[in-house]
Amino acid sequence: MRLSHVIAALEELYPPAWAESWDAVGLVCGDPDQDVERVLFAVDPVAAVTDEALGWNADLVVTHHPLLLRGVHSVAATTPKGRMIHRMIRNGTALYTAHTNADVADPGVSDALARAVGLTGDLRPMVPAADDPRRGLGRIGDLAEPVALRAFTARVAAGLPSTAWGVRAAGDPDRPVRTVAVCGGAGDSLLDTARAAGVDVYLTADLRHHPASEFAEHAGPALIDAAHWATEWPWLADAEQRLRAAAGGALQTRVSTLVTDAWRLHDEGAQ
Repeated sequence: MRLSHVIAALEELYPPAWAESWDAVGLVCGDPDQDVERVLFAVDPVAAVTDEALGWNADLVVTHHPLLLRGVHSVAATTPKGRMIHRMIRNGTALYTAHTNADVADPGVSDALARAVGLTGDLRPMVPAADDPRRGLGRIGDLAEPVALRAFTARVAAGLPSTAWGVRAAGDPDRPVRTVAVCGGAGDSLLDTARAAGVDVYLTADLRHHPASEFAEHAGPALIDAAHWATEWPWLADAEQRLRAAAGGALQTRVSTLVTDAWRLHDEGAQ
């Protein structure tokens, strides 16, 4: 397939118009007329992912996080991002980003997270899109059977890829959990939304001390905090499957299993 045709398929699934105004999505580098046979999916556009892509002879890398989120005036190879772009262009490997437009898609990033931790049945957005109540930020759903918070926390840890960050929870370990809200990536902006929704627990990433501490002082949901990368990684397989279906078997695809979370070491200290 031509890269332009692959992009058209991706943008049918994750229209750029759905992205936030501050976001940077779409084609980062690559010739729309080049041929694409192999596509690698990854969360982060980092050097290790580039190594994997070039080692596998990928023609296209689709990442969730943008490489160039803020404006730049140079892509010289004197910076890590510049070096990555130069390597990819020299090797004929394109880079494409689907970020907040994938977050709000139906299904999107939070749908994949919800399924990974055991939510069943219909899912609904925490913040529905104005033009489509099936789309929007976050998801709310139910477990097949109630479990204690400690058991659900273990289920989250088992359902997500392992990271040094791990999975941590705030709340009564024996609290029953049935209705769950999730938001892949940094989700502390939706803390009040989770409380208003009346869920039993809210699962997200990058929770800061003060907002989490203040949230816990109110009667409301328990909190589960996982690694940012881990909460978004389940989406890759869903995006891969949907692109393969759209391409009618014309592409070879692969999901990167490299752990590119920024945190690499965890030490609980003296017990």
